[in-house]
Amino acid sequence: MAFKDTRKTPMEPEVAIHWIRITLISHIIKSLDKVCADLIRGTKGENLKVKGPVWMSTKTLRITTRKTPCDEGSETWDHFEIRIHKQLIDLHSPSEIVKQITSISTEPRVRG
Repeated sequence: MAFKDTRKTPMEPEVAIHWIRITLISHIIKSLDKVCADLIRGTKGENLKVKGPVWMSTKTLRITTRKTPCDEGSETWDHFEIRIHKQLIDLHSPSEIVKQITSISTEPRVRG
């Protein structure tokens, strides 16, 4: 008759691996691309799974105003527009490593 070994072997605590989505928003494309390249370059050193950057649709905000502050004169109008670009990056890694990667200095006009 054989007895089962019921002793538990000590195991290393498993680190939870998450899918983390980073959304970067800017109205300047060059600075947005630079921040995305820095994030991806940081993940290559850690050998993490990365998907992206994925371009989302560009939002265009338009404002039309009168040139004159009062109602006198001809009706002339100014047209202003700003384009807001968005990129997504998906990371498959532990949350503590993502904190190290995302602690890089970003461009001042990029939000994430």
